[in-house]
Amino acid sequence: MKKINVKGPIISNDDKWIYDMLEMDSTAPKDVIDALPDDGSTVEVDINSGGGLMDAGTEIYTALMAYQGKVMVNIVGMAASSASLIAMAGNPTRISPVGQIMIHNVAGGLRGDYRDQAKLSEILKQSSEAIANAYHLKTGLSMEDLQAKMDSETYLNADQAKELGFVDEIMFDDQIELVADGGSGMLPKSAIDKITELMKQNNSGMTTARSIKPFKLSDSDIDRITTAVTQKLNVKPKVQTEKTFNPFAF
Repeated sequence: MKKINVKGPIISNDDKWIYDMLEMDSTAPKDVIDALPDDGSTVEVDINSGGGLMDAGTEIYTALMAYQGKVMVNIVGMAASSASLIAMAGNPTRISPVGQIMIHNVAGGLRGDYRDQAKLSEILKQSSEAIANAYHLKTGLSMEDLQAKMDSETYLNADQAKELGFVDEIMFDDQIELVADGGSGMLPKSAIDKITELMKQNNSGMTTARSIKPFKLSDSDIDRITTAVTQKLNVKPKVQTEKTFNPFAF
């Protein structure tokens, strides 16, 4: 499967050489268009970009939409501004659990009098409506709702993006379910809760923890109890390798 990266600012083809010379991540339309296979095979597009030029973003979006093969988009970090537009070309579009989408209005500026500024305002409004149309095609949300979200510069986390239809899937959801159901040999939480409740009932007549006499189970006792519990719960025992827990770091 062909992998295409959309990383760094979205720039014009003419400016690409400058970013390359400075060894800075960037994405120009030519980068994406030239990477599309001729045979129509599936491509996977990874996005982590804060956006950039509208024209470059619309060209990339259009090229991906027109591609004859399947386009899988993964938002692996941020998909903001014109990068969020590119993300709408995915079928499916997926997002990392820690990914984000940001949508806002098209921005620009020029020198001139009030007539020039009024004309620019109209151009920017029309450009924002054009971008909103791509969001509408993906999400099915009304143009009015989308325009309101763009007016307020809206950030969406993974759950919000999926709920609103900006993405189709949250990455790794399936893998998490497989681990939970993989027959690892760990006791289900329901079993732990049940055993805990039985222990409480068994010790209900004891007034203090000091009245509980310490005891130690032999290895054979542990094996016997484990086998009995797992058979009762229809869980297949599995040899566990020793693991250590490391504190979280951020």
